[in-house]
Amino acid sequence: MRPIKLLLVLVTFSLTFSASAQKEKRFKIHTIAFYNLENLFDTINDPLKYDEASPMMEMAASNRGEVYKKKVKGMARVIADIGRDQSKNSPAVIGVCEIENRKVLEDVVNDPLLLGKDYGIIHFDGPDARSIDVALLYQKALFQPITTSSHELKIFDDQTKERKYTRDQLLVSGKLDGDLIHLIVNHWPSRSGGEARSRPKRVAAAKVNKRIIDSLQSNDPYAKIFTMGDLNDDPTNESVKKVLKAKAKKNKVGLKGIYNPFESMFKDKGYGTTAYRDAWSLFDQIMVTKPLLEKDYSSFRFYKAGIYNKQYLTNKRGRYKGYPFRSFANGSYTGGFSDHFPVYVYVIKEVEE
Repeated sequence: MRPIKLLLVLVTFSLTFSASAQKEKRFKIHTIAFYNLENLFDTINDPLKYDEASPMMEMAASNRGEVYKKKVKGMARVIADIGRDQSKNSPAVIGVCEIENRKVLEDVVNDPLLLGKDYGIIHFDGPDARSIDVALLYQKALFQPITTSSHELKIFDDQTKERKYTRDQLLVSGKLDGDLIHLIVNHWPSRSGGEARSRPKRVAAAKVNKRIIDSLQSNDPYAKIFTMGDLNDDPTNESVKKVLKAKAKKNKVGLKGIYNPFESMFKDKGYGTTAYRDAWSLFDQIMVTKPLLEKDYSSFRFYKAGIYNKQYLTNKRGRYKGYPFRSFANGSYTGGFSDHFPVYVYVIKEVEE
């Protein structure tokens, strides 16, 4: 088994950069994050959805309530911690996936660990047969939504040609501390049936994503866009490299291009966010457009990216030592968190004297 490599912040960030011997610059910093919450389902069977296939519904009825409380508490703990090392705050905005409905997110943001952050929720009921949705959480004091929309992905079964209902892509535009930004939250089709056979579905998802980005850039070539999610593809796969044309190096990104800070982590360093059969994948990514890479810090710019893989989020022993400490396995609740590590980026803006 390849040992896990912990990704640490490269330098200590103190919110002050030395511009010269005579003058110091001060910066605001916020965290933008993404987290796959691994089957955050409630304990109620929805007759309109195939939610009985969820791990929560596999629990004994007498035990579901307690398991649900622990799962919610675990999700709140992780969200409260992401980015805290540098920003001294939980994420200003965080995209999430594998949630059943709005109610489960209300329970998370009303946990005592997050209640004081006053998180708002943006969620649309999606068409996924298992009721797996995406959503965005945001601190109301830091981010003000302006427009929201849901964008469907139409894919079809290879043999029957029937439509396979999967997650929509969520677009939210709003102001982060006064700066207009756009966030796209994704959960692309899985690799069920094998990577090669399922690849066209993720390519199709990438094309939807690209159309959303193109539309935003058509209105404003300098749009600050974050596209994030569990892509079920690595940064080097066709969907990301050929469809989105994401670049691994900042100096290769054109005006309407996309920078993927997670490609070098995966390709050069072997980092991952989820593991299977002793191999790491970096399916969870956040990519940004060119305007977030400029050197003028009068508005928010990309600073750093990372994988939040603290020790408490990893298995400590056994066959899966070093893997993400998932919350469900073999029909049982493990006491863990998720089978994915969260990812995040920091953005910074110069503070006027």
